[in-house]
Amino acid sequence: MSIPNHILEQLNSQADLISIIGRHTTLKRAGSEYKGCCPFHGEKSPSFYVNPQKNIYHCFGCSVGGNAISFLRDYENLTFIEAVNELSKQTGIEVPKEEQQNVSYQRIAPKPIAPQPVANPAVRAKSPTQTINTHSIDSVSDTQQQSQSDYNNDNSYDNYPPLDAYDPVPYSTDSYGSDYQSDDNYPPAWLTASDDSTQVQDISGTADKDGNLYELLEQIQQFYQHNLSIHPHAKHYFLSRGISDEIFETFGLGYAPFGWQHLEHQFPQDIEGLKALGLVRRSESGRDYDLLRDRVIFPIRDNQGRTIGFGGRALDDEVKPKYINSSDSPVFHKQHVLYGYYESRQQRANDWLVVEGYMDVIALYQAGIYGAIASMGTAINEAQISRLLTLNPTLTLSFDGDSAGQKAAWRTLEVALPVLADDKELRFLTLPNNHDPDTFIKSQGGDAMREQIANAMPLSQYIFAYLSERHDLTLVEGKAKLMSQVRALTTALPKGSSFRYLLNNDIYQKLGGKRSQNIEAKDALLDFDGEMTISQQLQLCFLFQPRALIDDPIESIWQQAGIHELHLPAHIKQKATADILRPLAWEDLQDSALLDIVSTIKRCLNYLPKDANAAAHFILSNVKPMTQEILSRDWGSFYKALTTRNILSLDGLVEGLVSQLIERHMKKKIQDLVKNPDNIKLAIVRKQSQLLNDWLRAQQAEQSAQMATVKS
Repeated sequence: MSIPNHILEQLNSQADLISIIGRHTTLKRAGSEYKGCCPFHGEKSPSFYVNPQKNIYHCFGCSVGGNAISFLRDYENLTFIEAVNELSKQTGIEVPKEEQQNVSYQRIAPKPIAPQPVANPAVRAKSPTQTINTHSIDSVSDTQQQSQSDYNNDNSYDNYPPLDAYDPVPYSTDSYGSDYQSDDNYPPAWLTASDDSTQVQDISGTADKDGNLYELLEQIQQFYQHNLSIHPHAKHYFLSRGISDEIFETFGLGYAPFGWQHLEHQFPQDIEGLKALGLVRRSESGRDYDLLRDRVIFPIRDNQGRTIGFGGRALDDEVKPKYINSSDSPVFHKQHVLYGYYESRQQRANDWLVVEGYMDVIALYQAGIYGAIASMGTAINEAQISRLLTLNPTLTLSFDGDSAGQKAAWRTLEVALPVLADDKELRFLTLPNNHDPDTFIKSQGGDAMREQIANAMPLSQYIFAYLSERHDLTLVEGKAKLMSQVRALTTALPKGSSFRYLLNNDIYQKLGGKRSQNIEAKDALLDFDGEMTISQQLQLCFLFQPRALIDDPIESIWQQAGIHELHLPAHIKQKATADILRPLAWEDLQDSALLDIVSTIKRCLNYLPKDANAAAHFILSNVKPMTQEILSRDWGSFYKALTTRNILSLDGLVEGLVSQLIERHMKKKIQDLVKNPDNIKLAIVRKQSQLLNDWLRAQQAEQSAQMATVKS
């Protein structure tokens, strides 16, 4: 079985070589490469290197080297065909039958082609024939003059082929209009003209040599690029969007002129190649027409920098579809191609950013932000994400903030989970004010864009933010549904992933899992001062979250534990004083600093700034000097520790700390009553302490059960 070279190149370039080799030896990042001990010979010092940019490996010890196919063949003892089939499964690239796929095509002698129509009779009378050299860019001026004439003389899009003849870009949110339905005027009369004035164009080449699709695509790209330079209205589109001359060259931007058969006029010997590429199509009525007309052109390149297809954008936003991509061909498989990948590799990009459109990629590149790529109108797939995460363990996704953009981001998240190992990270960037990267850079500049990328939202935060908008979290049912979706998501993570438990736990915490909040916040406290008393910890918690005192925590615990409805024997109740039966108050704890903080916050609650740090300083400015001095010393570290851990609520920690203070107070009170006997008071305090302990055990049991559910 003979497999075309271009298929082998695609398999090797798209393979996840790091993962393939990583099954047999440990690889660690070393700059832009990975290194490890060679799997082909025993060694203690690593001399085996893998280059993920070129997708090749080499050992400086035993000189073995190669690509993905050679590794599978030489190390895993697969045959060549077995190795190819294995990579086909991993990458999703189909290995076609030999007779069906080839980059060569039969060049043919050109058929008579009617001249392009012109609206100006004077132009029509110039000459019945026009000689065009097949591969000479300079010889196309007459055709372009006709195309420009067509464009400027009120030619409309009403005669376009029917909608199903197009290969639109799926992510475009524009709907197709009725303008694309066929009518009696299609095709134009000149397409079927067969009068005696129709002449065969003079061709200097011969048709006895097979054509090559890659070579033809390069010539078409040059043709489109030349057309951009002679059609000011097309070039103005790019200039109006801030594109520089240097970028024109870097990305090979071009223009497909108005006209139904400009490619056939320019490449009359290559009709079969044009059809194989999908750039020339045939309507149901049997007439050929060019796919891309009056559109600015974005050449699409493979990992080696070869042109393999084109994207075309309408100059008029009212034209639908706005974007059209080349269809799949022997050299172009859109589900395996990332626009901008080659250009980013040329700049040795390190940070990778997935965006939605061509202009986003170009705008970021022009701003010096390399590594932006876009999929070819299809959702980015698992193999592509895996490859990008191999180049850098952090991948950022930037999608529009509208409904369609966020749905696309969520689909990408779901696709990425199976390859999101513990050392990989997915981040999400939604730009403010409905900007996309292109418009944001023009408005705010490249440095502001870099800052936005650096502050992109981590996966755990994005999942919670996305799902919390779709469930009513004021209801227990809403929280349960959200948690169910999170558990379903995390099952897609790789086997043995610790991130699965941590993500479930993090979301549970955000939903009010008090035990998890307690542990996280306590760890944060220990990060900067492990010698703090319970009272000092509680004072800092109140500074961070003063709203915790809106409903007094002592009163809340007193009621939850049932102490406020204390059932006592009749003889004790008769002898009990009102003082011993009243609810516990902050004054009873005999802690002047804590009482100072609590009373100050309650007094200032209605005047506090919304920002937590600003509110804390407002409170500190109103407490006693001694309290202020002690707390100011620790506040900065405490605030940083909590915000670094993304702790959103201290409700659980506050309740736990207050419970400990109450428990200690009750024990001390019992000890004092034992030393100075008062049987009535002692019986009441012991009953209160028992109810408190029963409630604390019930709380712990409930939280343990909830955590068990999260872990499962």
